Amino acid sequence: MRPSLVIVADRHIWHADSAFGALPGFRVDLRLVEHDGITNRLVRDADILLVRSSTRVDGALLDGSRVRFVATATIGDDHIDRALLAARGIAFASAAGSSTGSVVEYMTAALLHLEHHHGVRLDGAVLGVVGVGRIGTQVARRAEGLGMRVLANDPPRALRGDDGFDWQPLPVLLEQADLLTLHTPLVRDGAHPTLHLIDEAALARFSGRVVLNAARGAVVDNAALLGWLEQDDTRLAVLDCWEGEPAVSRALLAHPQVVVATPHIAGHSLDGKAANTQFVYDALCRFLGIEGGWRMERELPPVAPIPWRCGGGDARAELACMVERLYPIGRDVDACRDLLRLEEPEAFARGFIRLRRHYPVRRAWHLQRLVAPDANSRLRRLATAAGLVLEREG
Repeated sequence: MRPSLVIVADRHIWHADSAFGALPGFRVDLRLVEHDGITNRLVRDADILLVRSSTRVDGALLDGSRVRFVATATIGDDHIDRALLAARGIAFASAAGSSTGSVVEYMTAALLHLEHHHGVRLDGAVLGVVGVGRIGTQVARRAEGLGMRVLANDPPRALRGDDGFDWQPLPVLLEQADLLTLHTPLVRDGAHPTLHLIDEAALARFSGRVVLNAARGAVVDNAALLGWLEQDDTRLAVLDCWEGEPAVSRALLAHPQVVVATPHIAGHSLDGKAANTQFVYDALCRFLGIEGGWRMERELPPVAPIPWRCGGGDARAELACMVERLYPIGRDVDACRDLLRLEEPEAFARGFIRLRRHYPVRRAWHLQRLVAPDANSRLRRLATAAGLVLEREG
């Protein structure tokens, strides 16, 4: 007789039903619930717990349970008490790295939006990248491909002597960068905490005029950022992550100098969400010692080629238009700003969650082939650097 396996999972993990509803060698009892329904009482008889960032996994949730494996279908894991899991011998896995491409595409779109719509010159500008892991590394390479010079800050990597970047202490980077982008995890203690890493003092030292955050909201002191913006109307911000989500600062969301304001969806491309599930599925199969057969590719719809006729103008402007075709970031900004119509705080918070939960389909750029037979060599080089696929024939 096959052993039974009780799995409690957030119902908004992409295709959780098809991925975890049947596992070779087990009789699976899969319980899909809303994140606020994942309670101590519910998980008490669970073997496996699968969550997203909206569920705090700590002693209050796990006390008295028989959970043996916890996974989060997200890049970050600051909502998980990993020390507690280790102390109790509970295995852990995250989807770190799974939706890297989606976040990098978001950042590329944001940079080109700044250049095309807000006069922020990228070619020759200095980008300070704070946090140079998977995402930060790829953002830096994209920026270099767009003509930017990159300064990097990542103390653990700099101490190891990793090659490939111009490592700078944070104060030096802040003094020399024109744009600042954050890609750190949220770390509250230890040798290199990142909670309010960019605070009032850091912003006072920053000589540039653009701050971008698609990491964790509290890496940037949001109140200090608001004050910094109000001191100079040429300063701009791009925010996908906010302190206090989903009850984010209305003043910051409404501020006209926050020119890209989105509801923590940088990693929410359809392919990124699919990869999150695949990462968790594979980790669970390894934990159980089984050979799993679920593959995200079978669940994803095909993507048709996109015909593109070049306008014959500036290659960078053409590139910005191409990127807006693949990912219209302004659509997400408009949807997020529409939340301001909801005056009641609980309705506002629910609206923020709803935007994330019912996010429109956005596909990975490498799948959205642009058929542009008349694209010149400079445009092709720029497009390749930005992560686009240009083809001469469909």
